[in-house]
Amino acid sequence: MIAERDAPGGGARRILVADKIAAEGVARLEQAAQVDVATGLSAEQLREKIPDYDALVVRSETRVTEAIIAAGRRLKVIGRAGVGVDNIDVPAATRHGGIVVNSPEGNTVAAAEHTVAMLLALARKIPDATASLRAGRWERGRFVGVEVYNKVLGVVGLGKIGREVARRGRGLGMQVMGSDVFVSPEQAKQLGVELVELPDLIRRADYITVHTPLTRDTRGLLSDAQFAQMKRGVRIINCARGGIVDEAALQRALEAGIVAGAAG
Repeated sequence: MIAERDAPGGGARRILVADKIAAEGVARLEQAAQVDVATGLSAEQLREKIPDYDALVVRSETRVTEAIIAAGRRLKVIGRAGVGVDNIDVPAATRHGGIVVNSPEGNTVAAAEHTVAMLLALARKIPDATASLRAGRWERGRFVGVEVYNKVLGVVGLGKIGREVARRGRGLGMQVMGSDVFVSPEQAKQLGVELVELPDLIRRADYITVHTPLTRDTRGLLSDAQFAQMKRGVRIINCARGGIVDEAALQRALEAGIVAGAAG
């Protein structure tokens, strides 16, 4: 898109990279335009700089508000170097004639592997055991873990990351079920996943991992009502977005002994 359009007045196209990305990514951008990297900008500093640029690249640290978008009189493209776009005011970009793009497969495998790492750390109580040992205690009996083999893994959201998590769960010998209104039973069957409604998943799963975007519909998706329906000893993993799991409700469920552990 940037390579096809000239900047107003025929000047060089300019891209502002406002969050840290890999040097290889910057080099690719430099093949199409002049690139400036300026990270750690405040909202006001970004608003002052953006009028000189045709495109803006961010990750999750920078919030691209309507005020920033409106100030970008040359701004045509806002790119998120990551999966979501929840830190970008997409309707505002549309109103001002810009487009918003992301890289939905950029960190798929990394996010899935991180999820599995959290799952195993919870099962084996690795963080608590490590802290105890560093404090000079040997409490072997206190930190006996549980096997994940043949346990039920509930994957909420079977998008790219959720599907990779499901594959890895099956590789660990887990029974995998998933909930996603956009996935057909045929697609789930190809993944080796039992497709169920969310209330069913909540009641049956030993481990619940969420992989949905944060939207008006998914905010607080797991809250008091859902925790009350879960197995005692369930473990919760959220490597998606804060806000999908109601943290105050999660704390109450932990204190009540419903949830054995949570990670993200």
